Amino acid sequence: MKKAKISFAELMKKNKEELLRDQATIEKIEKRIDEKYTKVK
Repeated sequence: MKKAKISFAELMKKNKEELLRDQATIEKIEKRIDEKYTKVK
């Protein structure tokens, strides 16, 4: 099977969008962890 060719700019755009989603997810997790441990004190 031949892979569909994708432009470098398109690939960069997709990677950037994925990184932004990952970053948002990480921030949500960190916020939850912070809330959990600040309430215990």
